[in-house]
Amino acid sequence: MSKIGFTGATFVPVEVITSEDFRELQPEVELPSFVWLKVNGKAGHDDFGIAKNLNLVLSERVFDVFDERGLPSATIKPFDGRQE
Repeated sequence: MSKIGFTGATFVPVEVITSEDFRELQPEVELPSFVWLKVNGKAGHDDFGIAKNLNLVLSERVFDVFDERGLPSATIKPFDGRQE
């Protein structure tokens, strides 16, 4: 995402380890690669930020990219700046 020019976050590779129970119960499942979204931007100013109530705040252009890929379990609310 940083290649696109978004501000307020970095993406860092992470290693995900499955438990023995997971491997026993779902041996056919292969997990995708994961990254850590490290948010360091200011809510309402950068493309990524954390509001005072600890909600993740996305700019409209970041939201559009995420929305294209699907946000099946996200709760979306407008950010009015009072939550900074």
